[in-house]
Parts: sequence; structure tokens; C-alpha cells
Amino acid sequence: MLRLVPDILAPAPRALLGVDRSVLGRPWRERCADPRAQAEAAVMVQAHGLPDLLARVLVGRGVRAAEADRHLNPRLRDLMPDPSRLLDMEAATERLARAVRAGEPVAVFGDYDVDGAASAALLAGYLRGLGVPVRIHIPDRITEGYGPNAEAVAVLAREGATLLVTVDCGTTGHAPLRHARDVGLDVLVLDHHGADETLPPAGAVVNPNRRDDVSGLGHLCAAGIVFLTLVGLNRALRRSGYFSPARPEPDLKAALDLVALATVADVVPLTGLNRAFVVQGLSVMRGRGRRGIAALLDAAALAEPPQSWHLGFLLGPRINAGGRIGEAGLGARLLLTEDAAEAARIAGDLDRLNRERQAIEALAVEEAEAAMDRVLTDDPGRAVLVAASEGWHPGIVGLVAARLKERFDRPAFAFTLRPDGTAVGSGRSIAGADLGAAVRGAVEAGLALKGGGHAMAAGATVAQDRLAEFESRLAADLGGAVASAREAEALLVDATLSAGGATAELVRMIERAGPFGQGAPEPVFVLPRHRIVDAGIVGTGHVRARLKSRDGQAMGAIAFRAAQGPLGRAILDNIGREMHVAGTLSLNRWQGAERAQLRIRDLAVVEPEEN
Repeated sequence: MLRLVPDILAPAPRALLGVDRSVLGRPWRERCADPRAQAEAAVMVQAHGLPDLLARVLVGRGVRAAEADRHLNPRLRDLMPDPSRLLDMEAATERLARAVRAGEPVAVFGDYDVDGAASAALLAGYLRGLGVPVRIHIPDRITEGYGPNAEAVAVLAREGATLLVTVDCGTTGHAPLRHARDVGLDVLVLDHHGADETLPPAGAVVNPNRRDDVSGLGHLCAAGIVFLTLVGLNRALRRSGYFSPARPEPDLKAALDLVALATVADVVPLTGLNRAFVVQGLSVMRGRGRRGIAALLDAAALAEPPQSWHLGFLLGPRINAGGRIGEAGLGARLLLTEDAAEAARIAGDLDRLNRERQAIEALAVEEAEAAMDRVLTDDPGRAVLVAASEGWHPGIVGLVAARLKERFDRPAFAFTLRPDGTAVGSGRSIAGADLGAAVRGAVEAGLALKGGGHAMAAGATVAQDRLAEFESRLAADLGGAVASAREAEALLVDATLSAGGATAELVRMIERAGPFGQGAPEPVFVLPRHRIVDAGIVGTGHVRARLKSRDGQAMGAIAFRAAQGPLGRAILDNIGREMHVAGTLSLNRWQGAERAQLRIRDLAVVEPEEN
């Protein structure tokens, strides 16, 4: 898709509604204030007959008028690349085709997160459908750690596997994959994580983020890479005459629900091919054909058709719960099972584990936020946060890092301190600061024992007595990017609305421009001069409110996980007062009715002279 050049979408220097500093300390800017962006939206309205607001939302996400129709109606075949664009793809698909034709036992080694579980289920489901015996191994986060290990590889070889395929891992697994070769396994790596200059010993390393790959597909998650591999494998088997009326080709489109789930949960950019994966995958998911996903939707009590955000906030955390504090392989088993009773049981176990994870996480986050509050009081300009504790469960440190990143708006790492003198942790970053590259730099410099990841998330193992050096290295590598991001920080607003204009029909219209996520931010709207007529804390720290415009129209609003932060306090402290309220719109479905609801992102005081 053609993208608008950045300066067309550069925010205007003038503050929207005069808000130079909101409750969260941000200026508000109009996203499409530049005359060229406005002209592009006008062309879109005239050429395609789109409502002005929808056109502005599209232009604000880099869509040109000529691309509007394809964006609103994405077709996978228009965006699918030739899989052979990826380095080593031909070697990988040929080796897999040989395994299929010979019925070779295949071992699939995945990661313990959603992308790893979906990737493993995607590959294993395809191979099993063709009669190939497949064994999946998902490592235990605590006892095995991330990626392949020699002990597990040896067990898989003893069990009879002759081909090992790593999915969502393996790119940095030099020693374990060397061991795999020594015990007689052929090895294929299907991954998307950042790569060292030297690749591991394998028959093929299919990874768009290896340094010599120029496919331009580095934005795909691992499940996206596996899907392209299966497209290439299907083609290779078709060419060899493998398929017949008695042995039809697998329906790859039916597997797009897994690709969509992984794409959203792994927080890769929802643009181009990824966006098509999610749009088509959600359509498949709504058919409830995969028993595991249907059971998980039921366990999450989701009665409405799943949307993109449900994958990230409802399904993803439950699948991850197995790898965080339970049995690592539960997610892959759920996504593969065809037994409705087993699906319901696993989904129930994951739902219970997720509730337990939430309780463990809440205590750790409280401790970490208090510690980082003290750190930033002494050093407000610190670019990177590193928190550590002996008491934190290793499965929740990534979530702690995510909460610190959200709360303090800078890259953050959270570590659990182990008795052996090492610290094992996970980090999350902000846009523009490549955390994975910084961690790989720390490994190369000898400041981390091992580590890796991608731009927005990474993991590392560090000697406890070197944590301060590790933090200093990350700050040196990321400080400039963090400072630039914070200087440019502003809440970009797509339009102003009133409570009366925020209807369910409007929300459905805006959803046509989605799905929204990383790289395609949810549209933000401001309700100017709306009175907070009621507010209170609900659930696990959420703040619910009711807003009323000057003409008497009202709507519901909610700020998630805000009760203890400045946003929640500002809502609760200003009941009865007019405020400028910014947020994103969603549909609240209750007893068969649909109403628009505002998810509050920020507030600003209405100055007296504005009244």
C-alpha cells in the first residue's frame, strides 16, 4: 500500500482546544491538520463517496485516496507475496515436502507465547492433516527458558523425529541446533526475531529479519512466516503431483484465524499483509469452526462477534497464561484439538490460570511502580527503567514491564532474581526505540548472558551484579530515541464529537477503517466541554463515568486500569465539572442493545475563559 510521506501527517504546532498540557501532561494536536492531508481526504470523499469523518480517519493512517477501496475491502490475494521472496524458503519447503511424501516424523519446537502456540498449531495441523506424525514441544518458561535446548532436542530425536522445525524461535539457538545436527536431526528455522550476523546451523533459516534478507516482510509475526511457508509447501506438493481427488489440498484459508490471533497478540504492525491476515482471520473465527478458539471465546464470556481488540485483551492473555504460570503446551493443544470436551476443559484451565496470573501480576506491578516512582523522583530524565525482585514469578515479568512502560512512558525491563545469581527478565518498549537491537548489543558487549527479541519486546538473562551496567548500556543505546519520542509526544486527535453524535452507527462506520493496533492507531476523538455527571471505580481498578454535553445528551465512558493513576484520579476528582474528554470509541452491547462508549485516554481542564 502506498503511504503518505510523514510531513503530510505532521501535527500542527497549534494545540487543539488550546490544550498544551493535559492531565497526562501532553499537548493535543489535530492528526490531519496539514492542508495536504485535508486535501487528500477531500479527494477521497469525492472519488469514493465516503463520509468526511471516515476519510479523515483513513488519511490519518496513511491511506491515499487511490488506495481507499482496497483498504476498506482488503483481499488476501492482492497482498500475498511470493513466499520465495524470503531467503531459504525454497530449501525449507522442499525439505518439508520430502517429509510429507515420506511420512517422516517431524518435531515442532515452539515458543510459550501466543505467536509460538499459534505457529506450532498452524504447522502441526497442516502436517497432521496430510498424515504426517508430528510431535510438538513447547519449553517450560522456568526450567527450560526461551528457545531450543539440547536436552529437549535429544529427547525429540530419541522419540524418532528426523526433522526438527523451530517456530517463533531458533534464530539465536546456535548450540542447541548444532546438537540437533549431531544427533541426526535435520533442522529448519521459521522465525521473525532479530538475528545475529552469524546464523545457526540449519538447512534453512526463514526469517525476514535476518540481516541478509531483503524481502521487506520483517513486519510479519512468526505465524505469518509459517503461513507463507505452508503456501510455498502447498505449491511444491502440487507441482510434484502429490494431491489428488482422494487426497485434496488443505484449506489454508481456514487457518487464518490462527494467523490473525498471533498477529494481534504479538503486537506487530497492522498494515498491509498483516491487516489482511487479521480481517480475513476474524471472518474465519466468527464461524467458530476451530473448537479450541470457540471454547476460549465461551470461557471469556464473549457473546458478540470477536473484534481485533478481543484477540489482544481477551484471548491472548488466556493462551499466554499457560506459558506464564501453568503448563506451557496448553495453548498449542487447545488450538489443535478437535474434541469439544477437551477444548472446553483446556479453555477452562486457561481461564482459571489467567485469573491467578492477574492476582500475581497486580502485587508485582504495585511493588514495581512504587520502586520506579522513587527512582524517577531522584532522576526524572532516566531513559530506561529496570526493576528487579526475588519475589516475582518469572512468568509475569513481561507484564510488569508492560505496565511500567504504560505508566511511565519509556522502555522498561522487569527481572526476577534467581538463587544462582542471575536475573531473568523481559522488557517492553515505546515506538521508535528498538529494544531487541539494544538487548542484542548488550549480549555482544558481554553485559547480558543471553537475550534477544524485536523492537517492542525483548528478553534477557543478566548476572545480578551487572544489572546496573545493563541498564546503562540500554540507556546509552536508546536514550536519543526515547528523548525524541518524548519531545514529539502529543495526543493526536482525529476529530471532535459530542455525546449525541457518538452513535453506534458511527462506531460501525469507523470500524471499516480497522482493525486498529500497532502501526494503525485507534482513532481518537475529543468531546469538548462535557460534564462528568457521575464516576466510580469498577472491576479491577477501572473507572467508569457518565458524560453529558451542554445540549443534554449523555454517553457512558470508561478508563481501564486507571483508578490508581493520574487519569483515574482526575475523573473522580472532577465529578460535576466540565472537561475536555479524549478517547476511542467502541460498542457496548447490553441486553441486545448497542450503544457507543468512550474509552477515556486523556482529560483536559476547561479554562474559565473558554466558558
